[in-house]
Amino acid sequence: MPLNASETELRAWIRLSLEPELGAARIRLLLSVFGLPQHIVEATTGNLARYLDPALAARLRQAPEPDIQAAVDQALDWLRADGHHLLTLADPQYPRALYALTDPPPILYAHGRLDLLDRPMLAIVGARHATADGERNAHAFARHLAQQGWCVVSGLASGIDGAAHTGALDAGEAGGGTLAVLGTGIDRVYPSSHHALAHRIATHGLLLSEFPLGTPGLPFHFPQRNRIVAALSRGVLVVEAAARSGSLITARLAGELGREVFAIPGSIHSPLSRGCHALIRQGAKLVESGQDIVEELRQGALPGMPGAGPAAFAAPAGAPDAPATPLEAPGEAAADVSGAGDPETDPDDAALLRRLGLDPIALDTLQADLGWPLDRVMSRLTLLEIAGRIERCADGRYRRSA
Repeated sequence: MPLNASETELRAWIRLSLEPELGAARIRLLLSVFGLPQHIVEATTGNLARYLDPALAARLRQAPEPDIQAAVDQALDWLRADGHHLLTLADPQYPRALYALTDPPPILYAHGRLDLLDRPMLAIVGARHATADGERNAHAFARHLAQQGWCVVSGLASGIDGAAHTGALDAGEAGGGTLAVLGTGIDRVYPSSHHALAHRIATHGLLLSEFPLGTPGLPFHFPQRNRIVAALSRGVLVVEAAARSGSLITARLAGELGREVFAIPGSIHSPLSRGCHALIRQGAKLVESGQDIVEELRQGALPGMPGAGPAAFAAPAGAPDAPATPLEAPGEAAADVSGAGDPETDPDDAALLRRLGLDPIALDTLQADLGWPLDRVMSRLTLLEIAGRIERCADGRYRRSA
């Protein structure tokens, strides 16, 4: 299909997203300073070195490494196929709801119907090893919600996710459709047993991934995927979940982003009911039918969702009607990066640095230890990383800079 931006701009977007030491936080900072991505790679080493490690600044001024160049070429070849899309932070079709995240993906690979991004979304998540009743519930709720015009979002996993996608598709072409957020590259399917389902979603719904082509399903990718599931949706329904599960991470992220959380109760004797019961005790809404959800969400759209104004979300430099720079969180002014990570002036930085050592720590563990909302943890981590006080490891964990 035709490219939705110049090839020069797309090459720059893809190259920046592939540079292993950049990450979303630094890309957003550079966009706020230099504008479009091609202006970043064309900037002088001296200007880049004001915001990056000198070695990284020098590398960006050079031609891409052969493996990165090959990956850029592969992505552009993939993009030319029918139904394939690349959404950048500056693209008007980029989901504005993702601006609520402190680290919205710089680019998203999409396969299928982009018109679904304009529909109201509801996530349905739950156990991979679900019971037959759980899968029937997920299918029934998803079908009912899709028939009411909702796009059902999930993660293409086994169990509840697969049943939810199938239920939404079974609502037919007049339904709201379904969107699968992947924890792999968009050209891979995990689990492999969902190849037929993924093909059906690509034809009648939408597949979405922030990961480069060919990326396998590594364990730390799935919590990263879950934040997109939570941010896209006006609410999250948990059907079945153990006491400790990825579904509860998604529900917690949704709550911290101001989304509604719903849970279906189950038997007190079932381990897969414990997560839902815990959510209900913490304030999630108990639901017994899809109509319970429809009536709850009918009362009003969240900021940044379809039908609501975009002012509550920080937009990237170059995005249409951008209300703020890429480093601004909702309702906050842009932070002064030069002062980030100074424990003598910022108590949040001091607390974070006291908890971090040279041994890597997972984001979930760090958040639980500090007891802070996720956006607060991520915003401080972002600024500390940019300031060079901490570093993010290849597996997504954080530690102090050596």
